[in-house]
Amino acid sequence: MKAAKARPSDAVKQFSVFAANRLGRLHDLIQLFSNHSVHALGLTVVDSTESSIIRIVVDDPDTGRELLKEHGFAFAETDLLCVELDAATRLNEVMSALLEAELNINYLYSLIPPSLGKAALVISMEDNEVAEKILAQRSFRVLRQGDISR
Repeated sequence: MKAAKARPSDAVKQFSVFAANRLGRLHDLIQLFSNHSVHALGLTVVDSTESSIIRIVVDDPDTGRELLKEHGFAFAETDLLCVELDAATRLNEVMSALLEAELNINYLYSLIPPSLGKAALVISMEDNEVAEKILAQRSFRVLRQGDISR
């Protein structure tokens, strides 16, 4: 049975997949998702000599979660802040707004959801709610999982 699709109010979900640092492991993960019509919208890899953390945002987190469980991938799930970027929104403006609010950024990476046709930035923050309010006050568009999903 297929899980329900993300509601528009749901935060953007990220999976942090823990994997042995070996040839083909990232390919295996992407192929697994692809074979089940789950598309990676953005990812980043943090590696060490023996292991890697693959941080990934997909367009169907419910199916992605089930696939990770079924295929024995160790993972954690995190809510991220996601802000739309366009020609009028420069990265430095987003960073300035967060700095002025004295909010720490843990890490960030970009994604391009096909449904938007614009770039977006996913950010791991110390306080997503406060960051979202600050960005909304500055007229940035904060995206939800429903905005980037199929």
